[in-house]
Amino acid sequence: MITVKAPAKINLTLDIVGKRPDGYHNVAMVMQTVSLYDTVTVGFTDGEGDAVAVSCPAYPDVPCDESNIATKAVRAFYRRTKVAPKPLSVAIDKVIPTGAGLAGGSSDGAAVVLALNQLYDTRLPMDEMADICARFGSDVPFCLLGGTMLATDTGTTLKKLAAMPKCFIVICKPDVSVSTAEAYARCDARPPKGFLYTDELVKRLYCRDIRGLSTCLYNEFEQVMELPEINEIKRTMIGAKALGASMSGSGSAVYAIFNNEKKAENCINILKEKYNKVYLTEPVKVGCCIQ
Repeated sequence: MITVKAPAKINLTLDIVGKRPDGYHNVAMVMQTVSLYDTVTVGFTDGEGDAVAVSCPAYPDVPCDESNIATKAVRAFYRRTKVAPKPLSVAIDKVIPTGAGLAGGSSDGAAVVLALNQLYDTRLPMDEMADICARFGSDVPFCLLGGTMLATDTGTTLKKLAAMPKCFIVICKPDVSVSTAEAYARCDARPPKGFLYTDELVKRLYCRDIRGLSTCLYNEFEQVMELPEINEIKRTMIGAKALGASMSGSGSAVYAIFNNEKKAENCINILKEKYNKVYLTEPVKVGCCIQ
């Protein structure tokens, strides 16, 4: 058995650059892994064949069939490495909320590839594992590698950036959902901005300026959608002295940056009066890692 910690990610920025001829979108994003983890355990089981038994007891609504990203990760690994398939079990101890824009599923998929590389002793370097990960999800390579990265093209072209300065990040997941398809459609209908918030945030990273960085947080989906509960959470966070707040990915999780742990904990106490899924995290410099 191999057990892997699979971290959540937040989007410090999310700029939609434009729609591609293939129907996908070019983006410019700064992504950051944080200390909120699923735990994924992968092991061989008795028998023959290529059966994959996925379990996710904390979230019974998560499908555990061939549509689960863990199974897709196994199939992509087999196609790339040509190893002889064996029956596998994949147990996901899920802590990262689903439907949040925190890449919990993507991180679980990356964790499976990392675990299989160890189980089969295939000794693939990180870049080859990242290439496998790109075959079944645009966020998955980043979740494997982690840290602070610039993502461009469809989100799979990654560039390591200066590490995010030490801070405290409060995450709140409300019980609302955001239609990613509708968000993209609304972005397509807008005229081009003419500039990218991502470019400015990257500059602030290299200046080690957490206050300045926090003023550059941006999510284009948040800008085009009417999301009153997201805005309410942000107001609560700013009222609790956050340096800045934004929605992550396609939502609906909202995060806020604090330079003081006590202020962050106070914000959590306020949010917990109304919301169940509230977390105190910090930036981390790595992605999935074997325990």
